[in-house]
Amino acid sequence: MKDIKVFGHLSPDTDATASAIVWSWFLTNHRNQPATAYVLGNPNNEALFVLNKWGFDVPPLLESISKEDLVTIVDTNNADELFANINDAEIVSIIDHHKLTGGLKTDSPREVVIQPYASTMTVMFNIMNLEPNELPKNIAGLMLSGILSDTLEFRSPTTTSDDEKLARELARALGININDYASAMFEAKSDISELSDAELIRMDSKVVEIKGESVRISVLETTNPQSVLDRRESLVQSIDEVCREDHVQHVFLFIVDILNQEAILLTHNDHVRDIAEQAFGVAIDGETVVLPGIVSRKKQIIPALSK
Repeated sequence: MKDIKVFGHLSPDTDATASAIVWSWFLTNHRNQPATAYVLGNPNNEALFVLNKWGFDVPPLLESISKEDLVTIVDTNNADELFANINDAEIVSIIDHHKLTGGLKTDSPREVVIQPYASTMTVMFNIMNLEPNELPKNIAGLMLSGILSDTLEFRSPTTTSDDEKLARELARALGININDYASAMFEAKSDISELSDAELIRMDSKVVEIKGESVRISVLETTNPQSVLDRRESLVQSIDEVCREDHVQHVFLFIVDILNQEAILLTHNDHVRDIAEQAFGVAIDGETVVLPGIVSRKKQIIPALSK
């Protein structure tokens, strides 16, 4: 049988990176379909920490696809977050937890599973028909990591009772203290010392259309927001460069303070400031604005900016 290439979105985070590995394992070992996990970019520091913790190498970088390829897409169904020619490949399946975006095409009916959970891992678990204690430890560890990352250890409003229940069952099977492990993950995510400003801006970001404009919404989740704010001046300069290079009109950069459950938005020009004031109902008179309770791009930030 031909090997299936499994991958998530560009700018791979923990959920996208780990989901590709978990699903390729499941296809190979439980569906007798040879599959290989890939990434479409450099995983962030939290994902690298998770891979090392559970004994995995970084999946190989997939630089292109063709009509000869069989692919499974995880943690996205948005064609704009994939290869420009994604529809040239034969899409075998899509496993995701985001809203239906459109743009992907198949030449025949295929497996498409999109369920309203905080993490792709919860969707996959529902499909697998396996119990947490039946999973290999390293696979269970990746699944736990994906849920903790995408829920910010259950702080995000995207968290469902099923996400939390599964995470606690996986942690019990692994003998892991969730709080201690999540803290270690978030500490790794917060280390930005070796990242350039452009890498920070693009690292956890999505390009969306808002009110007729192409906008990159960047989210930096951290337990140390000051380490990002200390780089504000150079970040603002890089934002202008990223806009030109990525052909977007604006970049909204949100620093999500995981522990205090709030976002800090860089209000670096009048346009961003005006949109933010309208979206979040705040008055802004400085270079940043604190948005209490805002932690989720999917459920809070994008809906507010789209109003």
